[in-house]
Amino acid sequence: MKLSFPSPTSELPTSSVMIVFGTRPEIVKLAPLIRRLGDAAYVVHTGQHYDRGMSAVFLQSCGIARVHRQLHVGGLPRAAQIGRGAEQIAEAISQIGPKYVVVQGDTNATFAAALAANAAGVRLGHVEAGLRANDRRMPEEHNRVMVDHISDDLFAATEANRLNLLDEGIPDERILVTGNPVVEAVLGQRASVESDVEELVHLGVYPDRYVLATLHRQENVDSPENLLATLHAFNDVASSGWPVVFPVHPRTRAMLADLDAEHLLDALIAEEPFPYERFLALAAHAAVLVSDSGGIQEEATVLARPVLVVRDSTERPEALGTFTKLVTPQTLAAETATLLADVENTLLALGSLPSPFGDGRATERIAAHIHSVVADLFTEEA
Repeated sequence: MKLSFPSPTSELPTSSVMIVFGTRPEIVKLAPLIRRLGDAAYVVHTGQHYDRGMSAVFLQSCGIARVHRQLHVGGLPRAAQIGRGAEQIAEAISQIGPKYVVVQGDTNATFAAALAANAAGVRLGHVEAGLRANDRRMPEEHNRVMVDHISDDLFAATEANRLNLLDEGIPDERILVTGNPVVEAVLGQRASVESDVEELVHLGVYPDRYVLATLHRQENVDSPENLLATLHAFNDVASSGWPVVFPVHPRTRAMLADLDAEHLLDALIAEEPFPYERFLALAAHAAVLVSDSGGIQEEATVLARPVLVVRDSTERPEALGTFTKLVTPQTLAAETATLLADVENTLLALGSLPSPFGDGRATERIAAHIHSVVADLFTEEA
C-alpha cells in the first residue's frame, strides 16, 4: 500500500494513542514516535526488561520523558508475562480509552498488548511487521506471526517484509511499507565525535581496533554448550590482540554465575549494559560487532559496521552478505579472525552502502497514518 504524508492540521487529543513496550529495542524504535505524537501518546512499559541498565537508562537516553503506566511482568515465565501483561494492558485500555494501540517487534510485551487491544476492539498498529526467520523454534517468531495476523495496520520496514505478509494471506490494504524507525533512532542518537573519543579513551581502546560483543538470546544463553563456546571464542579473540568490549546482559551474567564460569569475563572488557548513545558511540568505531541481537543487525547498517550474528537464522535477510553473516558459537573464533584479517577493506566497502532499512523517515510515515486514522475516528464519533 502506498502512503501519502500529509502534515497534520491539528493535534490529536491527549492519550488517544497508547504505545506499549517492554524491552530495549522497543524503547529505541518507538521513542521517535512517542516524541512526535507528543501529548497524544500514552506510554505503557510492561517491565519485561526490568533492571535499570536495560530500561530506565535507555528511557532517559532515548528522550522518553514519562512512562504513564509501569507494569511489572519482568522475570516471569513467557506465558505468565503474556497473560499478566495482556490483563493489565486491557485494564489500562478500559480506563484510558485510547483510539489506537501501537506495538513494535516480536516480544512478549508486543504480543500481550496486541491481544489486549484486539480483545477491546481498539485499532492496532504493528511497527516492524512482516519479519520472518522461518524458524518456529524461536519464541519471537510465534509472537511476530500472531501479532501480524490480528493487527489492523502493518507497518512493514521493507518490501521483503510486505511480501512475507502477502504470502500469508494478509490483505495488501492493511500493509504500509514505511522503512524502519531504527534508522532515525540511530541518526538521532549519535553523539559528537568528541564524545566518541571520550568513550574509547575511557575503555582504553582505539578506533577500528576492537570488537564489540553482545549476547542475550535464549538459544545462546540458556544453552551451557553454546554460552561457553561463545565466551571461549571471545577469549580467543582477546588473546590475539583485539580487545573485546562486552556489555553483559543480566541474563548472561546470571547464567555464567550458575556455571561457575565468571572467570571467562576476566580477559574481556566486561561492562554493565550501556546507555544507548554510549553503545552507538562504541559500535560506530568497532572493527567488528558480534551479537545475537536483531536490532544490532539493523543499527550496524546505519553505522556501516560488519556484524557476525551468532544464530542459526535471521529475520533480517536484507543485510546478509553485506553487513551481516550468520555464524555458530563453535565457528565464531575462526570467523572473527578471518574478518579481522581484512577489516580495513571491509569497512571501506561497507561505508559506500546504504542501509537496506530505509531513508530515516519511517516515524514520519507511521505518525502521519496514525494521525489520519485517529482523527477520522474522532470525526465519526462527533
